[in-house]
Amino acid sequence: MAGRVRHPIDQKALERYIQQNVPEIKTPVEIKQVSYTIAIAICHIAIPKTFQSSPTHCCRLRCTRESNLHTQFGFGQSNPTYQLTDATTTRFVLRKKPPGKLLSKAAHKVEREHRIIHALGPTDVPVPKAYCLCEDDGIIGTPFYIMEFLDGRIIEDAAMPGASAKERKLLWKAATQTLAKLHRVEPESVGLGSYGKKTGFYDRQIQTWSTICRSQAETKDKDTGEPVGDLPHFGELIRFFGDKMRQPRDRGTLIHGDFKIDNIVFHKTEPRVIGVLEQVPSPLFPRRHFIHEDYLLTVNLAHSWEMSTVGHPLSDLCNFLTPYYTAAKGDSGVYANDGFLPGRTPGLPAVDEIVGWYAAEAGWDPAVELNWGMAFSLFRLSGILQGIAARAAQGQASSEQAKRFAAGRAPLAEFAWELVGRSLQGEGGRGAKL
Repeated sequence: MAGRVRHPIDQKALERYIQQNVPEIKTPVEIKQVSYTIAIAICHIAIPKTFQSSPTHCCRLRCTRESNLHTQFGFGQSNPTYQLTDATTTRFVLRKKPPGKLLSKAAHKVEREHRIIHALGPTDVPVPKAYCLCEDDGIIGTPFYIMEFLDGRIIEDAAMPGASAKERKLLWKAATQTLAKLHRVEPESVGLGSYGKKTGFYDRQIQTWSTICRSQAETKDKDTGEPVGDLPHFGELIRFFGDKMRQPRDRGTLIHGDFKIDNIVFHKTEPRVIGVLEQVPSPLFPRRHFIHEDYLLTVNLAHSWEMSTVGHPLSDLCNFLTPYYTAAKGDSGVYANDGFLPGRTPGLPAVDEIVGWYAAEAGWDPAVELNWGMAFSLFRLSGILQGIAARAAQGQASSEQAKRFAAGRAPLAEFAWELVGRSLQGEGGRGAKL
């Protein structure tokens, strides 16, 4: 986002630390400010041509190609993130905890972010190189780590309108294989055996979202006194998801937590992945729609690897496939990309093709469990939109966009219930029939 550096750091102290601990960085580092919102500061942003002339869609997508930078990015109380440029014009990225009292002790775990990036370094999962972790508050005020700057492409629109049909398919295949490679890593083999619980992921998610949705449903309109109300089929959905006989086989792998196309750094010219982003605005809405602050500031400002854990790999895959489903349900109130409608975009792979690529790389086939997983993913999304409705009822989210998002909760819950029906009929994920 454009603006001043809100969390200045002591440059001299940082340079002293770098001189003693990070020989790869040649001091002094240069400090400049840049207007952009993401943490790894990729300067080659792939914005579809149809949006390049639109001030509405591009007002928060300002970027720079200056080579000597030290930049801060971020929103709210997110982890302040800086781009460092050293004396050789090599760029790096620094992430630190915010100063002052934190709103959540569970958030802003830069140590956790560094831990997984460092652990994945020797694997075939493309992540930036981690150079150091400093847990000493006395250097620049809070713990921080420094990692590699990834110079590649971020593709805003997952339908990739600027790509050829051949490249589009290859880019999606590369992204799918990257996700599978992550899920293939045994946590214990990279020192992440204690990174999260290996069993019961969906049970915990069901309990969490059941509680959240019930609370949101009871929220009353400040003017009329009417409650927000339950999501359609709420009770039936919870009973279905909680049925052990119908749940996916329990699995525990490393999961990213917000894996999607615009979270991926692709090579500048080749259809391959060179890294995954550390921070993104939202798991639900592309950056060019990053204008709805009612959603932005209260629902999810996602720090991608900060959301990583040990969990069920199906959850990552379903998040990745969400654009296909929100396109099919265009009245959901969530960003629906018509490019994902069947046959609309040449070279865009079908869901079953993506599932096949994933299965070949990951070593397990999620096809028969995909309807269950997508049903839960859309139920969770409807719960997020119900949360916006609850805030609107309290007068805390009054924009027209907030109302539109809130209205999408019912169609998404209905679609989740439709997928439950498909799952019960044994259609499986390979016949997604969107």
